[in-house]
Amino acid sequence: MFSQTVEYALRAVVHLADRAPEARTTQQIASATKVPKPYLSKVLQSLIRAGLVRSQRGIGGGITLTKTPDALTILEVVEAVDSLGRIRTCPLGLSAHGTNLCPLHRRLDHALATVEEAFRRTTLAEVLAEPSTSVPLCAFPGRPVSP
Repeated sequence: MFSQTVEYALRAVVHLADRAPEARTTQQIASATKVPKPYLSKVLQSLIRAGLVRSQRGIGGGITLTKTPDALTILEVVEAVDSLGRIRTCPLGLSAHGTNLCPLHRRLDHALATVEEAFRRTTLAEVLAEPSTSVPLCAFPGRPVSP
């Protein structure tokens, strides 16, 4: 349902949120999130263009979030690199349907709207704070890093 780019962007920002406000290099993020560095660089450029992360060169530089983890939502990250693809008009281009979606496409759009709202209400801080027995790719507070 979600593109690989969305997955990689979410991994990167969750890692940055976990380490906030510490700056991380592209190599550090790639290693921690298991995202290929060339692909990660492109994802990070999209996040920079969207104003969600910043990059600073030089000693002590690196990539950081522009917002605190409790102010950055999953939806903002997703929309920075891709679209949820809401269905506004007939995907088949049927002029008789126009914006009056058929029952199938109306239900699909409703499902996308539900996902969109859930992502709008979910911050990175909430993701980091959620208790889980799964070992994440990133070192979350109070949990060891997996080898």
